[in-house]
Amino acid sequence: MSTAALYLATLLLLGLSFARDRQKTRLALKKGWKSFENILPQFLPIILLMGMTLAVVDESLISRLLGKDSGLAGMALAAAAGSVTLIPGFIAFPLAASLLASGAGYGQTAMFLTTLMMVGVITLPLESSTFGRRIAVQRNLLAFIYAVLSSSLLGALL
Repeated sequence: MSTAALYLATLLLLGLSFARDRQKTRLALKKGWKSFENILPQFLPIILLMGMTLAVVDESLISRLLGKDSGLAGMALAAAAGSVTLIPGFIAFPLAASLLASGAGYGQTAMFLTTLMMVGVITLPLESSTFGRRIAVQRNLLAFIYAVLSSSLLGALL
């Protein structure tokens, strides 16, 4: 589905909502704008940093480091980067698409995304204070094992 089609569908649905109940639609738009204002300062630097990094790093380097022929070293690099990076999903998935378009392998990209979403080295102290150190370490270790197995399988299949 193209971006234009999504925008058109959004405008049509917004029009329908506005026709049904103007007050609720205005309130929803105000709440959405407030959420956008609250989220933007936190994630704009991440978006800019990722965009600049992808602009500076050429496709041959990405292909060499994370390409399908990078093997175990590429998988390890993707796992390390994903485990220590703190990026929300709505930024991580477009970033993964950019990595794939730049020559990264499917297994390496899956490893990066899976560890990014499931393994939290940076958030381990907070998780430990909430759930206890043993549970937090176990959860992260199991998530890492899952990431390795599923990404390896995906890399082998694709």
